[in-house]
Amino acid sequence: QVQLVESGGGVVQTGNSLRVSCIADENTFVRSSMGWFRQAPGKEREFVAGISFRTGSTIYADSMRGRATISTNSARNTMYLQMINLKPQDTGLYVCAATRDSVTVPTTVGAYAYWGPGTQVTVSS
Repeated sequence: QVQLVESGGGVVQTGNSLRVSCIADENTFVRSSMGWFRQAPGKEREFVAGISFRTGSTIYADSMRGRATISTNSARNTMYLQMINLKPQDTGLYVCAATRDSVTVPTTVGAYAYWGPGTQVTVSS
């Protein structure tokens, strides 16, 4: 069973930065691609960014391109999402997810097999 645990959420002001983290087990890191999604109240879960551990390729949602950087630390089995210039519309529950495939980096919810509980990010105006 894959376990994913997020941390680092909080309340920040518009324009500030925040980094959220996701710890996974070692097998997930070598066998999966992982991604960040977010979900605002009353809205569907949406893709934010993803990374393939096998190829190193990354992909970002248009809304976050240039404001987010996804990265990993394999020694710590941790994935990060560094966000800058945050906006109120970035508010949501940030959830990390893992696939069973380590090559592709999908952007759809249904392509991910494992999910963490999430960490709340609130951007105040």
